[in-house]
Amino acid sequence: MIDGYTVISLLLTLLAVVVILQGVKMVPQGYNWTVQRFGRYTRTLTPGLHLIIPFVDRIGHRQNMMEQVLDIPPQEVISEDNAQVITDAVCFYQLLDAVKASYEVNDLTRAMQNLVMTNIRAVLGSMELDEMLSNRDRINSSLLSKVDDATDPWGVKVTRVEIRDISPPSDLVDAMGRQMKAERDKRAVILDAEGERQAAIAVAEGAKAAQVLKAEGELEAARRQAEARERLAEAEANATEMVSRAIAEGDGRAINYFIAQKYVDALGKLAESDNNKVMMIPLEASSVIGSIAGVSEIARAAFEGGNPTVTTPRLGASA
Repeated sequence: MIDGYTVISLLLTLLAVVVILQGVKMVPQGYNWTVQRFGRYTRTLTPGLHLIIPFVDRIGHRQNMMEQVLDIPPQEVISEDNAQVITDAVCFYQLLDAVKASYEVNDLTRAMQNLVMTNIRAVLGSMELDEMLSNRDRINSSLLSKVDDATDPWGVKVTRVEIRDISPPSDLVDAMGRQMKAERDKRAVILDAEGERQAAIAVAEGAKAAQVLKAEGELEAARRQAEARERLAEAEANATEMVSRAIAEGDGRAINYFIAQKYVDALGKLAESDNNKVMMIPLEASSVIGSIAGVSEIARAAFEGGNPTVTTPRLGASA
């Protein structure tokens, strides 16, 4: 049978265990605990094993110091051009000061949620719908700056605020689709017109280059023809000078040169005529041959420096 002494011993042992358990605190990694003595903050317990005074000190708040995520519920926002959209967001934050987060604000999570929602309405409400849909990065940066400044007295560091979705009404989405289709059709027409313009310019430049090349070819041909005529005239002048000098020296064969030249030219034109099927050659053709032979002797004598003495054949002699 258990006597009174044994009961008292068991009670004292149980009380000692309770006191020890009340005085020994083990803070897990990633958390900070605040200690209050008679309801007043005294110190902060960091991760590890700590001792407090039982029944005098107690744990006030257990704060999570790791980065946390806060979902922002969907809400309706009216843009600057009176377009009504539904948007939601997500906020990432981290506690830097457990004391401020515990005693500077009541219900930190609810306070941050309402703060982010208010700033979303303020930022998006100052934008038109098109600007709102195309400037997500600028919206996120503006929200992050505003919310981080507002939560700094609470010992909170806001790392990111991201807009997850911006949903315009269905009729507005249809209107935007039609507008986008019209804009793309307009771009297609502009591109087609620009392509046709470039093609016309290319064709015109090609025709211009062809005309320039043709004109340059004709100019070069005319220049060459002029040079040929000049050389021919020079050759005839030299021949005339040679024949004149031969006549001056008393050589009668030189006269036959001109007669033979005219005779040959006349025969050539007669042969080139399309109307003549049969051509009659006069008997004086032998005289032409003799005249040509005489001219060759004149030329040979002129180049060799001699004085030819061959007798002059007469035109009209029989072959």
